[in-house]
Amino acid sequence: MEAVVEVNNLKAYYRAFLYGVDREVRAVDDVSLSIGRGEIYGVAGESSSGKTTLIKTIAGAIRPPLRVVSGAVKFHFNNGTQDIYAMTAEQRSSLRWRHLSYIMQGSMNVLNPVRRIRHSFTDFAFRHMKADRATFFDRVGAHLQRLKLDAHLLDAYPHELSGGMRQRMTIALATILTPEFIIADEPTTALDVIVQRDVLSMIREIQREMGSSFLFVTHDMGVHAAVSDRIGIVYAGRLVEEAPTRKLFQMPLHPYTQHLVASLPRIGDASTRPSLEGRPPNLAMPPEGCRFHPRCPKRMDICSRETPPMVTVEPDRRVACFAVTGGKQ
Repeated sequence: MEAVVEVNNLKAYYRAFLYGVDREVRAVDDVSLSIGRGEIYGVAGESSSGKTTLIKTIAGAIRPPLRVVSGAVKFHFNNGTQDIYAMTAEQRSSLRWRHLSYIMQGSMNVLNPVRRIRHSFTDFAFRHMKADRATFFDRVGAHLQRLKLDAHLLDAYPHELSGGMRQRMTIALATILTPEFIIADEPTTALDVIVQRDVLSMIREIQREMGSSFLFVTHDMGVHAAVSDRIGIVYAGRLVEEAPTRKLFQMPLHPYTQHLVASLPRIGDASTRPSLEGRPPNLAMPPEGCRFHPRCPKRMDICSRETPPMVTVEPDRRVACFAVTGGKQ
């Protein structure tokens, strides 16, 4: 599959000097992945696992104290291959919305609460479309109708819309320029299950129509089952397993992935599901070796001494676990 995004050995740490102490939080630690053209790649993991920091780093949207320590993020768009951290701020700005777009967590993080919604489209997309205002809003209105949204909503304030309608509007805003790559950060958070279904259907329809690639982030494995083509499981800043969605749900390999899949409710199953012992590690002082080993039911002596490498166990599947790979490199 042709890649639209390649992430190679990416490390991004929060570094700060506070109260006379240097602190380093290893939020993204040696992550490598690729996302195919026209693919929805899901990223899953519990809260504080580094999902949001990972997508901010991929988008090049970082500010101190977050810093990229090493690695590369390369985009393969129609105008060639570009490393986002080898670009100037102006080049990154021209890349966004036209080629790289972002659906943020929570619609009110995007829509200005004291301005009408049409101004958000003007602020984000107008300069990229290179058209006069009348033509621009004709295209915006046509795009909204294609997404089953009323163009009259452009004259509303965000608070006048329901949460689900606001989220649909932010998706319309992120896709107005038909970008090649879209990052969706928890787009169904705080929505009820009926609205979630509508929003996920909308994302799927957009992806099929435009052929865009998505990086879809959520901790809800049920949502991933409905929308993602392939899933990467993140634990404590590291990618621990990657597989096509169907394979990952049918036969999870990593013990952490097994726990995530087993935690899903099933119709007719009233049995109690055991919780995972312990809690995620402090990324300012992560444990040696495998970061999951203090909580792992399959841990071995080697797990506390060495970091398991990401090993390709099948042509389309990778896992970082000594219990699975038997120490293979």
